[in-house]
Amino acid sequence: MTIVKLEKNHVPQIAEIEKCCFSDPWNEESIASELENRLSLWLVALEGDRVAGYVGSQTVLGEADMMNIAVHPDFRRKGIGEALVKKLIAELSQRGCHSLTLEVRVSNGPAKSLYEKLGFVLVGRRKNYYFHPREDADILRKEWEI
Repeated sequence: MTIVKLEKNHVPQIAEIEKCCFSDPWNEESIASELENRLSLWLVALEGDRVAGYVGSQTVLGEADMMNIAVHPDFRRKGIGEALVKKLIAELSQRGCHSLTLEVRVSNGPAKSLYEKLGFVLVGRRKNYYFHPREDADILRKEWEI
């Protein structure tokens, strides 16, 4: 597996992963627009030419927000999500960022366990943040020295 920055040719595969992983998936146009957004950093895990997973973030004034992360069902339980988050933090650190915040469904135990393992802490809750089905989100944050 290799982790690279998002390129235009990755967009269709990411859109397909969005459809199989999320009830409100991003479409190709929305994903492609991140290529032009100077605040965005998206990383893609590749197995050969196949997108195995991805993570996307936006940074403002040294604080990043993880907007999307997913691993294709064929590649789960292989450490790809963990590798993506670690690489994202490393890249953000090099850009002068000092924190990463994310939202996660309160019912998503596996994701919350991963984030806890990586040093994220619970800082709040957003009521009715998710739709289809409606659910609260836990707000998790990790800070580091730059």
